[in-house]
Amino acid sequence: MDSLVVSNIRQRPLRSAISILGVALGVTLVMLFTGLAHGMSDDLQKRSSNVTAELIFTRPGSIQLTGSSANVSTKYVPLLQQIDGVESVSPVIRHVYPSGSFGVDQVEGVEWDGFSKMNNIRLIQGHAPNGPDEVVIDETKASRKHPVGSTLKIFGDKLYRVAGIYAPESGARVKMTLGALQDELEAPNKCTFMFVKVKNPSEQLAVAKRINEALPGNKIQPTRELFATIENSIPGLAVFLRLLVVLAAIVSALVIMLAMHTTITERTREIGILKAMGASRAYIIGEIEREALLISFLGLVVGFALAGIAGFGIHKATGLIFEFGGRWALTAAAIGLLGGALGALYPAARAANLDPVNALAYE
Repeated sequence: MDSLVVSNIRQRPLRSAISILGVALGVTLVMLFTGLAHGMSDDLQKRSSNVTAELIFTRPGSIQLTGSSANVSTKYVPLLQQIDGVESVSPVIRHVYPSGSFGVDQVEGVEWDGFSKMNNIRLIQGHAPNGPDEVVIDETKASRKHPVGSTLKIFGDKLYRVAGIYAPESGARVKMTLGALQDELEAPNKCTFMFVKVKNPSEQLAVAKRINEALPGNKIQPTRELFATIENSIPGLAVFLRLLVVLAAIVSALVIMLAMHTTITERTREIGILKAMGASRAYIIGEIEREALLISFLGLVVGFALAGIAGFGIHKATGLIFEFGGRWALTAAAIGLLGGALGALYPAARAANLDPVNALAYE
């Protein structure tokens, strides 16, 4: 980048800083929203993949991303265990409740011995939940200042004692006994779904067909199909992210356009001098475009830094996962640079078309 472009930016530090921050804001928004969406999706997939039970038995509509209901009778447990090919059954009640961290949080009620054995989950500290006021949590939850023996607020302000820490992560980060959650929700002998472990994993579809024939009106499906990504679970999220990208590009272009237009007005005499010295239209347009691209580049650097800091802060404060995606970083970079180049195009063309005599006489 030539010295004329750099000196132009240095001569107007406040305006240059505002322009850089304007571009950085668009980049930060793109990286934050996409990073959080993909981070939460990947985290959900990771925890779901640690469930080794092949099938899930439930009622239609029982499990949703932002809510769940306990409408499956636990009387199905012995009926499922009698079906050919079924090795074991573990009922689970999942409750989604309002939380101060990000709107909602989850807790699961399980019969710990059967659930942990089925899904190869082990306690690495403490013991399994025994009483109605005990819970076990995963390592990620424990790392947020919740060691064994500490208390944890669930359902708003009710305190539960952390009895143990388990690994690997699986489903909801907090688990209590099935009976305790049933009592809390006033749903005796109910659950949200049942994990079904089959004797031969290669025959899971055949076993699912037998379950469907024996217990019609319910819903049986492979575990891997149930836990969809967040992008697919929230209607319109993909459209929202694309719209955010477009808005970020518009913001970047408008910020650069305004900055360049104002700058050119202030440099009218300078442009007149350049044209009087023989500077071509292409040279003037090139100088202005290079200045806009330098501002856009600096905005990208600041935007990426702000997004990283904000993502780290959000993770520390709420536990939400922020994923700095390479594809979206390239998209944000393209938005910032393209927006800057397009935003400067009109002011650059206007400057190139100035009459040298009128420009020199400009006050």
